Amino acid sequence: MTAQVKRSAREIRRLQTRERILGAAIAEFTLAGMCGADVNAIAAAAGVAHSTFFFHFPSKEHVLLALESREEARMAADFARFLDGTHDLMTVLNNAVHLVTRLEQRLGSRLFKDLLALHFSPTRPTKDEWTDHPVIVLLVNEIERARGHREVDPAVDAFYSAAFFLLGVYGVLTTTGSSDIRDTMLAKLVDTAVRGLEIR
Repeated sequence: MTAQVKRSAREIRRLQTRERILGAAIAEFTLAGMCGADVNAIAAAAGVAHSTFFFHFPSKEHVLLALESREEARMAADFARFLDGTHDLMTVLNNAVHLVTRLEQRLGSRLFKDLLALHFSPTRPTKDEWTDHPVIVLLVNEIERARGHREVDPAVDAFYSAAFFLLGVYGVLTTTGSSDIRDTMLAKLVDTAVRGLEIR
């Protein structure tokens, strides 16, 4: 019984240390970008030894993977709550845009771009399937649901439609600085996507 309690306390300390390192790394990435981030500065800010950083995160890219996983879970929970209510395809796509733009606001432009660069990188430390990403799974399921209710053309491929739509959102956010132009482009993107999905 005592060993179990000690193991639990050790696990709690390990998780607390990991969280401190993650928080310090995110702050450093926000200032310097992932490539320019200094692991020594991260370790010092977290109050741990340099080697402790690598015990918890084998590379700086693994910090971004942990951040990506956390943010995707948060976005998916928000998206699922939205989908529980009454909605049509236009409001679904607008809500997806809102979730992604809120992510960029939370992270800041530099960290958001680093996160996307790693997400699509051929050297990403972990290889995963689209089904490992809950936001795209929810969007694919919603397009399939709309297709089943004859709101969407039967020939539509739900996965490719969702993927192309999200790529468009990411593209607008990472390449357009003016908020007015962004808003117009995102609105046009949603309108074009809906028109492309509708039954002809």
